[in-house]
Amino acid sequence: MKINKYIIAVLFSAVALCLNAQNNVAEEVAWVVGDQPIWKSEIEEQYNNLQYEKVSLPGDPYCIIPEQMAIEKLYLHQAEIDTVEVPNSSVVAEVDARLNFYITQLGSKEKMEQYFRKSMPEMRESMMDMVRNSYKVRQVQNDLTKNVKATPSDVRRYFDKLPADSVPFVPTQVEVQILTLNPVIPRQEIEDVKARLRDMAEKVNKGESQFSSLAILYSEDKESAVRGGEIGFLGRAQLDPEYAAVAFNLNDPKRVSKIIESQYGYHIIQLIEKRGDRINTRHILLRPKVSDNDLMQAISRLDSIRTDMTQNNKFTFEEATMFVSQDKDTRNNRGVMVNQETGTPRFEMSQLPQEVAKVIDRMQPGDISEPFIMIDPKLNREVVAIVKLTDRIAAHKANIAEDYQTIKDMYEAARKEEILNDWLKQKIKDTYVRIEDGWRNCEFQHKGWIKDSSSPAPARKPVEPSEQAE
Repeated sequence: MKINKYIIAVLFSAVALCLNAQNNVAEEVAWVVGDQPIWKSEIEEQYNNLQYEKVSLPGDPYCIIPEQMAIEKLYLHQAEIDTVEVPNSSVVAEVDARLNFYITQLGSKEKMEQYFRKSMPEMRESMMDMVRNSYKVRQVQNDLTKNVKATPSDVRRYFDKLPADSVPFVPTQVEVQILTLNPVIPRQEIEDVKARLRDMAEKVNKGESQFSSLAILYSEDKESAVRGGEIGFLGRAQLDPEYAAVAFNLNDPKRVSKIIESQYGYHIIQLIEKRGDRINTRHILLRPKVSDNDLMQAISRLDSIRTDMTQNNKFTFEEATMFVSQDKDTRNNRGVMVNQETGTPRFEMSQLPQEVAKVIDRMQPGDISEPFIMIDPKLNREVVAIVKLTDRIAAHKANIAEDYQTIKDMYEAARKEEILNDWLKQKIKDTYVRIEDGWRNCEFQHKGWIKDSSSPAPARKPVEPSEQAE
């Protein structure tokens, strides 16, 4: 079998030489893993992408990148053995999200194509493979580590063996309850917004204006406005239900939808393209503004509620949230805010909405704040809120009593890494690997890649940004 694998490697090198001769392109095989080559051009493309995303590597990219690509090939081989399948809809959704991100950052589809020197279809095709492979790798890793379960005794033993300088420092954390009111928006303000949207729709339908131009000028969804209102290919479940119900019924790309009300405001929509169960649309979003008078009325009402809680003892904060609060995420949870990153009620100050953090910083546990105005991050509109500081945990070195979940997560992560490293060690040992001269003089993360005694040639130097632009 080793002779056959070597012959395959030689054939790959021969193919590369033929491509060089035909296309005058400096292409070569850097590694061969099993019967899969890793091309120099692939490594350089990865390096370029990391530079664009401002990701720094802790060493020579021409050592780190090919090793990571080799590891991926080992996982993909296992995925083939396990017949791992990836939902195409998930792959398409992530590719669309990434392309939309690049377009937003660079300003337009044309600038993105110019920067990456690829057309949109070429980028989509290469990204589809990359994203699909990353899903397969994660699935194999999850299957290998699915039985990792931490018991309290496991966590305690792990913590007791941690070197003092490895015990994490936990910053100040708080637990917060919130009660919000959404001030009533005057009917005339809503009618004025609808009138503006009707006027825009009429101009587009008559051919007097381009939808994308109006979106750039007037849409209050700033992220999509820079792309002429385009939001990219999304499935029904990824869209606001009211938006999706209208968008998926559009058939004529030249016509504009009726006005739609969603939790974000009022929209008009234009169809760009349907692709199976996914749709790409443009939209213009306008949000009715809350008047100063309505904000003051909401503040006055919350101030009265606070007085009834803190001075008259008519009801508790928890009771008030059930009957008064208009925050859907916390109303039925006694007002308790939940950290979406951890799934717990504990927040570092930087994880809270800015207005909440500013108020909480001056409070003691048990205090209820005075009413204040904040921007609801979900609705992106002004609301009035009061908060209760339930608990404040001072910054400290982690300990079992207060930070069990943090230490449990550390233990499980370490155990999973150990299992994956052991699996890779055996997989590297059992797999044919050939690293070409010029790619071998590296301190690899994993041992066993170099399987012969030939002398390593000098490692290649990373391509400088100025060289890539040439």
